[in-house]
Amino acid sequence: MSASKTPLLEQISLPADLRAMPISQLESVCEELRTFLIDTVASCGGHFAAGLGVIELTVALHYVFDTPDDLLIWDVGHQCYPHKILSNRREQISQIRTRRGPAPFPKRLESRYDTFGVGHASTSMSAAVGMAIAQKLLNKKSKVVAVIGDGGMTAGMAYEAMNHIGSIGSDVIIVLNDNEMSISDNVGAISNYLTKIISSPLYTNIKQSGKKLLKPMPSVQKLAKNTKEHLKGMIVPGTFFEELGISYYGPIDGHNVKQLVQTLNNIKQNNVPRLLHIVTRKGKGYQRAEQKPTKYHAVSPFNPNIGLQKNTKTSTTPSYTDIFSRWICDMAAQDERLVAITPAMREGSGLVAFQKHFPERYFDVGIAEQHALTLAAGLACQGMKPVVAIYSTFLQRAYDQFIHDIAIQDLAVMLAIDRAGVVGPDGQTHAGSFDLSFLRCIPNTVIMTPINERMTRRMLSTAYHHNHPSAVRYPRGRGPGVLPEDNLEPIAIGKAEIIKQGKEIALLGFGSPTHVAMSIADKWNATLVDMRFVKPLDQNLLIEIANSHSYIVTLEDNVRIGGGGSAVLECLATNKISTQVLTLGLPDYFQEHGTREELLAEAALDVSGIEKAIESFIEKA
Repeated sequence: MSASKTPLLEQISLPADLRAMPISQLESVCEELRTFLIDTVASCGGHFAAGLGVIELTVALHYVFDTPDDLLIWDVGHQCYPHKILSNRREQISQIRTRRGPAPFPKRLESRYDTFGVGHASTSMSAAVGMAIAQKLLNKKSKVVAVIGDGGMTAGMAYEAMNHIGSIGSDVIIVLNDNEMSISDNVGAISNYLTKIISSPLYTNIKQSGKKLLKPMPSVQKLAKNTKEHLKGMIVPGTFFEELGISYYGPIDGHNVKQLVQTLNNIKQNNVPRLLHIVTRKGKGYQRAEQKPTKYHAVSPFNPNIGLQKNTKTSTTPSYTDIFSRWICDMAAQDERLVAITPAMREGSGLVAFQKHFPERYFDVGIAEQHALTLAAGLACQGMKPVVAIYSTFLQRAYDQFIHDIAIQDLAVMLAIDRAGVVGPDGQTHAGSFDLSFLRCIPNTVIMTPINERMTRRMLSTAYHHNHPSAVRYPRGRGPGVLPEDNLEPIAIGKAEIIKQGKEIALLGFGSPTHVAMSIADKWNATLVDMRFVKPLDQNLLIEIANSHSYIVTLEDNVRIGGGGSAVLECLATNKISTQVLTLGLPDYFQEHGTREELLAEAALDVSGIEKAIESFIEKA
């Protein structure tokens, strides 16, 4: 009996192994890679639908280009699992997003094949033009390829990069992965045939020769150019890119690996900016993901034979996102001025119900955080009450707009900041570690940190009624189970609350770590204060606490530098109070991916870590 044939995928450790295979085997490689990805992510969880959609593209790119010497740059990063599997991480991929496993996104320190670290959208083309310029200055000949999805094309940064690429004629290849558009058979056949022709060396030579021939005859040249553009505009949607100085090819079927290889080989030989438009389907090869790509964007472990199942465990504890979702619908029913804005985070930020009930007051601006905030400023100028639902990590992208367009003008714009603090498996690019620090220094801004679900709802109301710039930041997941009441009553701005009165040690909590400290306060007979406001700080209560206790310990799930603990130290220094202060928060380095529990323990923000830190602090005092 002959031994069974080794699967093709198992013969590929590096892309060089893939390039050694005949093109006739690539379809089989794609089939094996797709099956492997489905089985692996089903067992370990992770980003799913986007990776399935770029199987053929990933294989074609590594087959045509001499990676890692040729530079392949992925946008967003959700789609990078097939890339990681082909670049010497197949054996580790089942541990992706875990503490010691591969990162969920491309990461330069992890592999030479990850040429640019990424997690946020629309960065690939800017990085690509930078790399292409460097290649030219260093007299290097590597090709530079940027892969960007249609979601990434909604951000202004992508157009800024294209404008630059076209203006300087960079030798950059852009692959536009369009996974929303479908092409009927007859149109697809025409487009494929057209692209096959215009991507060939023959067409390129004719095109260049024609330009030389018509150059002495400007009027004829102009007529020919206008005729070409009008005809091309009717057949393919490439005129826009051509006007920017970027040669356009496509659209073609992004799941035809042989055609991808042929087309990429053709356009690879050129040295001008060029864009290949491919059409793919999210979740390709797994029917449930194809039908519901949003649901299968990122998944927990599941049985691939039956798909994702509803959680049968009943929980009476809503998530913080659920609290916000119910609050904004309740408040919108009371106030017709309320409008909701999100930068492509409807589901994640809890705005599905709001869109259903108040569609005319719902605005999803796409991956355009800067526009989201200035849009809110414009609405506020005309008397509306905008609420911007945004993740902490994405708010960073609109920092200038918050300062320049909202805070300076002292406008009534409210930020509902989800995923604040430790986020977990998505890693460094998605951590919400910095918002308290970068918001606290901005004048006219009120910043609130709820301890539980009930206080979250009340703080949302407080921010909404404040009529000045405001922010409520809350963590990912569920709280301690303190269910909110139905009322929408605000709380007094700038007032903290003593939860437990003790002696000698005072624990001052900003947000969710306050609840963690309750058992410590009981055990140590310490005073526990829910500070509530990072800005304005309750200075009167703080001074009273400092004068009646020997030690103060601040707790926050924000970096220690510039956060709530820094605010406490500044207040005491200003008032010449010398009470000893220990600030606990997230460390001054980018934490690796892992579970929230692992990262909080690493930061000494779990019960054990806080107690050990206090003991050490008092011993050294």
